[in-house]
Amino acid sequence: MTAAHTYEVRAQHERYRGPVFRVVTDEVLMPGGTVVERDYLQHVGAVGVVAVDGDGQVVLIRQYRHAVRNHIWEIPAGLADVPGEPAPEVAARELAEETDLAAGRLDHLLDLHTTPGCSNERIRLFLARDLRPAPASGFERHDEEAELQVRRFPLAEAMSMALAGEITNGPTVAGIFAAAHVLSAPTT
Repeated sequence: MTAAHTYEVRAQHERYRGPVFRVVTDEVLMPGGTVVERDYLQHVGAVGVVAVDGDGQVVLIRQYRHAVRNHIWEIPAGLADVPGEPAPEVAARELAEETDLAAGRLDHLLDLHTTPGCSNERIRLFLARDLRPAPASGFERHDEEAELQVRRFPLAEAMSMALAGEITNGPTVAGIFAAAHVLSAPTT
């Protein structure tokens, strides 16, 4: 068996730097010796929360996303932009800020790369259960979050919405189906 090529980065050029991501161009050594340029986003990473209540309903938020020029249904999610902050704490904070809910139980569900063809963004998804109102945090929603809608859907309906193209956010689709799988598995 042949060893895999290492795709050595010979140089990196920053094209843009913002608070959430950088756009970079890497000069990458390909098999056969050719050096090619690859542009991509370097992202800080994120977490998402699939919150399912005792009635089997998933909590979704609907908010405006400018890149797609539309309001879309999503799971609560946010940036992992505080160095050293544990992902479960980020998830609990985002759940409270976006839905005014807290989870009695928060379990790692899955990790995924959102768009590996053009970004290194990795999102860690959690399954939140035993939902209850969150303590008042004083967090104020502003900008797109000021118009945030929070709604619960039966998990089966959310799955149907994803299959019908009514839910298009990748981590939300993956999280809904992963949660359905976990929640339908026999308990031991």
